[in-house]
Amino acid sequence: MATGQSPSLEIFVREPDGFVIWNGPPFADGQPSVKLDKVQCSSAKFSEDGLKLMVMKSDSQINIYDCKTWREIRSFQVPNVLAATMSPCGTYLQTFQKSTSPQDKNVVLWRIDHGDSVHHLSQKNMTKATWPSIKFSLDEAIACRLATNEVQFFDPEDFSKGIVHRLRVPGMAAVELSKTPGAYVAAFVPESKGMPASVQIFATGKDVQSPVARRSFFRCSTVQLNWNSGSTGLLVLVQSDVDKTNQSYYGESKLNYLTTDGTHEGLVPLRKEGPVHDVQWSCSGKEFAVVYGFMPAMATVFDKKCNPLLELGSGPYNTIRWNPKGKFLCLAGFGNLPGDMAFWDYVEKKQLGTTKAECSVTSEWSPDGQYFMTATTAPRLQVDNGIKIFHHNGSLYFKEMFDKLYQADWKPESPDRFGEIAELGKSVESLKIDGTKPQGQGSKSSQVSSKPANAPAQKPAAYRPPHAKAAAAVQAQLFGGSSSGELSRNALKNKKKREKQREKKAAEAGGGASDA
Repeated sequence: MATGQSPSLEIFVREPDGFVIWNGPPFADGQPSVKLDKVQCSSAKFSEDGLKLMVMKSDSQINIYDCKTWREIRSFQVPNVLAATMSPCGTYLQTFQKSTSPQDKNVVLWRIDHGDSVHHLSQKNMTKATWPSIKFSLDEAIACRLATNEVQFFDPEDFSKGIVHRLRVPGMAAVELSKTPGAYVAAFVPESKGMPASVQIFATGKDVQSPVARRSFFRCSTVQLNWNSGSTGLLVLVQSDVDKTNQSYYGESKLNYLTTDGTHEGLVPLRKEGPVHDVQWSCSGKEFAVVYGFMPAMATVFDKKCNPLLELGSGPYNTIRWNPKGKFLCLAGFGNLPGDMAFWDYVEKKQLGTTKAECSVTSEWSPDGQYFMTATTAPRLQVDNGIKIFHHNGSLYFKEMFDKLYQADWKPESPDRFGEIAELGKSVESLKIDGTKPQGQGSKSSQVSSKPANAPAQKPAAYRPPHAKAAAAVQAQLFGGSSSGELSRNALKNKKKREKQREKKAAEAGGGASDA
């Protein structure tokens, strides 16, 4: 339960003619009320703390709204703007303009409170690795930029000082600043002239030139760098365009894990061959969940030492979403998969329910961790656009269809405002797998009690692919108890049927021999 007055949930909904703000669940009379009437815009994005909303009304006008009053507090006229974003606390606005000459300083950093520009720089093109140009830690205590062969650091309080110090890393192609706190920066150097690619972790202080951790690997085209909360661990998803084993048309991927204290550096021990579909840290930063392997994919929760804590089973999944409080998990199959979703209580180690959300493009938990929203949006999909909101156990709470929907987002709020999460950290530290209550049994009992009426049948859950014959032994190793205790009801029934058939054949064979 939240202590004191918890903030109300709010939902941003953008259609072709503009956006509105809904009051979030629980809804009165089952329908959301409108908190802010429709405002015309071409795109919009919240600051990460949810206190400001950036609205692009044209290719030259950007307006900033205060999310407490929903009033416009600042307007910027920026000709030929191609992209814009705010710093995490909404202190700065960063814009990228179309460049007309190499000398143009087309990236501008604006101070939102007084509307003046505080820094200018040139950038030829915009890619995922280079935008935003200036990256901030979540508390805006650290600001840095990727430049040629170096990371440039700034004073976030005073950009007029220019570059305050530099970190030189030859050949660097991508950089990721740790978020909470911004004490470290990870640098990716791709393969070159027979030398392997590498990811190195450096402290962000002055006069630092030696990495605190390093990992090298061949067959690497791109990487995804994922810091945990607390800045103690970094997950590195390495992807190559070509799979040397010819098992996948889409190349291969490996998940590496590095710690800033040097206690761990290596591959995450995944138990199934195939691609890594998704990975996400919990809010505590003490464990992470991975969806991996050829379909049906597996999902496993690991601790910060890469020891498996909980198996979430297998199925048509490619997405994992950990709620902001760290208690619930949603395992889903979106994109080219049919939209199956399984909801788990991580603390109790049991499945709460299953359902479907076909053709979902976006999905996210509410800031209070009680609701899960999926949206089918254009231009990815032009038909069946709409919003679905589910309870944490997978039961459908709300559904709204649109002729065309471009965006649906929760307004960000700090999870701490909805209650304490300290007890979750304690439960993780003391997590013990109970061998007398296997995963399958806990899941079964919970599904019977809370499974929504429109949930799909559970029959496909009994499917066991040929290459997963050792799954029962793996579960026994993780959860204790005998592997036979993990058999589902259908599997046990089929086992008994096979035994009876063998006994019948043996009896017939024995009878034939005596007659002879």
